[in-house]
Amino acid sequence: MATYLDFEQKIKNLQDDIESAVVRSDNDARLILEKELEKEVCSVYSNISDYQKLQLARHPDRPYAMDYIELICKDAYEISGDRHFKDDKAIVCFIGKVGEQTAMIIGEEKGRGTKNKLARNFGMPSPEGYRKALRTAKLAEKFNIPILMLVDTQGAYPGLGAEERGQSEAIAKNLQEFAKLKTPTIAVVIGEGGSGGALAIAVADKLAMMQYSVFSVISPEGCAAILWNDPSKIESATKALKITPIELKKCGLIDDVIDEPLIGAHRDKENAAKAIESYFLKSLEELSQDDKYLSKRYNKLMSYGAFTQETTTL
Repeated sequence: MATYLDFEQKIKNLQDDIESAVVRSDNDARLILEKELEKEVCSVYSNISDYQKLQLARHPDRPYAMDYIELICKDAYEISGDRHFKDDKAIVCFIGKVGEQTAMIIGEEKGRGTKNKLARNFGMPSPEGYRKALRTAKLAEKFNIPILMLVDTQGAYPGLGAEERGQSEAIAKNLQEFAKLKTPTIAVVIGEGGSGGALAIAVADKLAMMQYSVFSVISPEGCAAILWNDPSKIESATKALKITPIELKKCGLIDDVIDEPLIGAHRDKENAAKAIESYFLKSLEELSQDDKYLSKRYNKLMSYGAFTQETTTL
């Protein structure tokens, strides 16, 4: 059963009416309703707020990393384990073909269904997950294989065991090592990018976000609780944090925004996957023609947080 958010209820009603018309074989009614549905979709998705974009980023029907890997990666072979502790299922690593290009894909996977969500730890990686990602990236570097990273986590796992095994060190190590990988890297935020847990696999030559994804240093709920001591102010916090792709691109923190299908990735996974595949191959073509991509990556990373201050003399 598809899940509909509050602002999608009219869309749901129209889709139900269309299904009813199909059952009745009433083609005239179906055509009229389909036109109404198209207008409603345009109206709803052209006027959504930042908070509604956050809801879409967390939508339970939204494609996860494994959904995209299954759709865009041919002859996929999974790489498991960090060779230190265990295999963290919250991070998945595959080598395969994207189009005709051999690629390494690293993604954060939340899982579907209670059993799978528990196995994936709800998409919150532990240190071994980040070490697996780094091991995979180093393997890609060795054979000059480009890397596609799919970011989707509310944050790194904050449990005692993760801290005992060096969570912060594992994230910091990834930031350092991914910054100097001698192979092209492209990262895409496909859902929710949360703090360092997302950044650990988001240091790349190209960092893009899906149209209805978010990237933040803290969750809006956490921000509202800290600033106002009131978690109900989540909408105000979402707007204040500026976590949407358009706002982040204005700040120069991401490179591109990938357009989703009109009705959103959660309703059209196949075309959303095609958009990611197209962006990856196009970006890779640009990077392959640039022998200075490493220095450009360095300059881009060093420019984050930089500002200029104008002074006037009286």
